[in-house]
Parts: sequence; C-alpha cells; structure tokens
Amino acid sequence: MKSTILKVLIGFVIGATAVGGFAIAANTNVPIVKACVDNKSKALYLSTNGNCPKGKSAVDIGATGANIKSIAQLVSPAVVSIKVSSVSGSGSGSGSIYKSSSDISYIITNNHVVESAASTGTIEVELNNGDIYPAVIIGRNLDYDLAVISIKKGNLPEIPKGDSSSVAIGDVVIAFGSPLGLSGTVTSGIVSALNRPVTTGSTNAESYMDAIQTDAAINPGNSGGPLVDSQGRIVGVNSAIATLGSSFSATGSIGLGFSIPFNQAQRISDELIATGKSTKPILGVSFDPTYTGVGARVYLVTPGKAAEKAGITVGLIVKKIDGFKINDAIAAIVRIRSHAPGDQVTIVVESSTGSSKTYTITLDSAPALP
Repeated sequence: MKSTILKVLIGFVIGATAVGGFAIAANTNVPIVKACVDNKSKALYLSTNGNCPKGKSAVDIGATGANIKSIAQLVSPAVVSIKVSSVSGSGSGSGSIYKSSSDISYIITNNHVVESAASTGTIEVELNNGDIYPAVIIGRNLDYDLAVISIKKGNLPEIPKGDSSSVAIGDVVIAFGSPLGLSGTVTSGIVSALNRPVTTGSTNAESYMDAIQTDAAINPGNSGGPLVDSQGRIVGVNSAIATLGSSFSATGSIGLGFSIPFNQAQRISDELIATGKSTKPILGVSFDPTYTGVGARVYLVTPGKAAEKAGITVGLIVKKIDGFKINDAIAAIVRIRSHAPGDQVTIVVESSTGSSKTYTITLDSAPALP
C-alpha cells in the first residue's frame, strides 16, 4: 500500500509531496574524536593526546548522544544566512561554506532560496560573526533544488564533509540555519528514515530528492542549511518540511523534515563550481502519469538512450530499481536521480502478461535544468 501523501513546505512556501518507503542501513559505532576549539575564531583542530594549548578548549566529537555544544562550536562558523531581494519579493534561507580560497568562498544552498534573484535582484550573505557580503550565483540545479553562490571573501572556515551513504536510521543529527530569519539556530534530532522520495516545486518545475528524513526541527528559512552527523560533518542539505495541509493553521515543524543527501549535493556543487552547469542521470523513458497501479508504467522510450538500448519497451511496468520497491513514477524518478550519470542500475520490470524481467542498465547523462 502506498504511504500517505504529505504536503511539503519549502523556504518560499511552495507545495510538494512525499511518498514511498525507506531502506535501513547498517548502524556503525561512532568513534570519539578529541579536538580543540579556538576560543576566538571557533576553528576546530584535532588533538593527538586530548590536551589543548592556551587559548583553545578541549571538546569530544562523536560521543554517545552527540555533544551538541561541541558540534555547534565546530559547525556554526561555516553556516551562513542568505537574504534575497527581487522584483517578486524578498526571502531568506541558509547555506554552508563549501570551499574557500584566499579570495573567494563558495556556498551551497537550495535553488529555491536564490532563484528569484537569478535574473534580477540581490543576494546578501551574513556570516556567523555578523559580517555581510554581496553574493552572486555561480550555478543552479532545479532538478535537485541545489545552487552554489559565492562571496568575495576568502579563508573562511569550510563545513566538514561527511558521507551521506553511511547515515543510518536512528543516528543523531543536528540542523543549522536561519528559520524565520533567526540566524545561528541549532536544533537536534535523529535520522527518521532514508531514501524517502520527495518532490518539491510546481508542475513542470519539480525537484526530486532521495531524502534523508529527520525529526530535528526544520522551519522556513532553514532551507539550504546543513544537516550534520554526530561528528559535525555535513550529511544533508535541509530542503523541505511536511505540513498538515491548508486546513491547519500551523506551518512550522511537525517533526518531518527532509534533506538532500550530501553525496548528491557534493557532485552537483563540484560541477557548478567548475563549469556553472551540472548534469543529471537519465534512463531515457517517460512514465505514464495516469497509471494508478503499483509501479511506474513506461509511456515513452527515448530513441538512442539507455533504456531503448537495453530493450525496455512502452507498456512495461517498473517494479524495482536496485532492490527498492517502486510504488509510482515519483519513486522511480527519485531512485534514478539518486545515482550519477554513468552508474549502473538494476531494474525489474513486469509485462502486461505478468512476466518479469531484469535489466542492468548504464545511465546516460543530460544537462540539469538551471
């Protein structure tokens, strides 16, 4: 049976839905890392023996239950608030300092946070210390709801990088950002589910994410901020929350937040920084939006692309991708988008007669929507 359809609220109050199930990853023991935090700059340094020199305080990263205070000291200097003004209005969001050289810093955020200023308007970035800098868009990816912006300020603390594929249900996570414009906000929770198919945006302008679901409080304005693990490493980009629908007055967190896995965000951000553009994996099919059965029915097959080369034909129903059950077209699209171009996927299809067949297909590449 399909999961309940949720209405999702993202930074500028755009409707969305969340469907499907989740997969459980194996839990792992989190090591305790001894570190030192500079009392002035809040920069973090590893400690070989647990001792810290004068001017630095000792912290344990990764302790059971997560030392939230230590994580906040580690991560907050790499989190920014983003304010956007344009002819269509103003808005706010959050971001993470991803890369910083001697004279420029690149910041990961959501596309929906900055897209109104893509053609006209201004973007301002407020650092953790209160300094404000004008920002420019380096590149946007509507398909994944990601964007990279930059400011002309170098040598800033970068967000510690994590591995979203190692995240497990039940892991402690901490969300950073500027909900409702309240910069420097930190909330904590756990990973509630993995591989949750979520769409945001509007018809013909939808973003698809293979979301990490968390009960850490996420509210409008948190969009684009980091979700970090118990060692302070970014594992997700906070992007959406579920609401109870228009018949309820509350539009804040109800414990259902969704983040883009960092491994996907990292691939796309690297492409945007390198070229200003990014790619997405494609199977080379369109799915039937009117199909109401369990699975995703192939409506069109693109000539010369991966699906046609493998022998997939119109009318086949996709039932599984990489072992994940496919309930509908959204789940199928999200599962494909969870990969990178060139990855191999295993697809189980069912014919109109009920017979099943398994295909191993190498995904093609296509330009992502800016």
